[in-house]
Amino acid sequence: MDVLSFLTEPPAFSQEIWQKVLKIFGNDSFTLWVIIPFVWTTLLYWTVGGLYMLMDITNKPAFLRKYKVQPGTNEPVDREKLLQLIKTVLFNQFFIGLSMIIINWHLMKGRSTAVVEIFPSPLQIIKDFAIFILFQEVGFYYSHRLLHHRVLYKLIHKKHHEWISPIAISAMYCHPIEHIFSNLLPPSLGIYFMRSHPASAWILYTIGIVITLNDHSDYHFPLMPSPEAHDFHHLKFNNCYGVIGVLDWLHGTDKMFRASRAFQRHAISLSMKSQREKFPDIVRKAL
Repeated sequence: MDVLSFLTEPPAFSQEIWQKVLKIFGNDSFTLWVIIPFVWTTLLYWTVGGLYMLMDITNKPAFLRKYKVQPGTNEPVDREKLLQLIKTVLFNQFFIGLSMIIINWHLMKGRSTAVVEIFPSPLQIIKDFAIFILFQEVGFYYSHRLLHHRVLYKLIHKKHHEWISPIAISAMYCHPIEHIFSNLLPPSLGIYFMRSHPASAWILYTIGIVITLNDHSDYHFPLMPSPEAHDFHHLKFNNCYGVIGVLDWLHGTDKMFRASRAFQRHAISLSMKSQREKFPDIVRKAL
């Protein structure tokens, strides 16, 4: 198979797996756009987030503590604060998130032009992902920055910033209004704009969940995307509003971050050495 065919045609193994999925669950749009993505993203959130949470509760395994972005914080995590976080996240998932995904299903019923029975090609998934990231960056940056207006911050966004040193599952710890307009709407608009195939949407949701959990985890593990920028935002409040940093660079809302030691650590680590070991904090000697 040549490169063009590989990019424009669904791989045989993907198509085969997709047919098995449809055989088990059927091709009913409510199942494909509501039930499966809701169940999958919820399980994914609590499975991956739960592993991080277990580390924060137990402080084990000890050898992973060196990868903490803000060492000394949440060691261990406060149980009462954690319980409140879990309650808020569950509310946002089962009431706000489920409602939004049902609304999205109603919109996509007459919007998606993809043939459900045919798995999307690699090229189509790449295009969907590019637009997904574009809408996510623009939507999250501007809504997030707006929420830092002193009035909206006090009424809405302050809740999310109760976690100055975040933990993974605090990604959805926020006011319902913030959850709708900053967390859920931007990625949904990308899928709506591209008239995406449900399989593409599942892939994009999966990537989005894993990245946001990583960004809030306060751990900078080897081979994982850097969480330094968003962690810096939680620490300093007025820098790094975006997802990938493009709009922060354009608007100059990352100047403090770029001048910090955290920016030097802001890269995918290719060794088992922690970024703090590679770039230790600068200790200024007293004169």
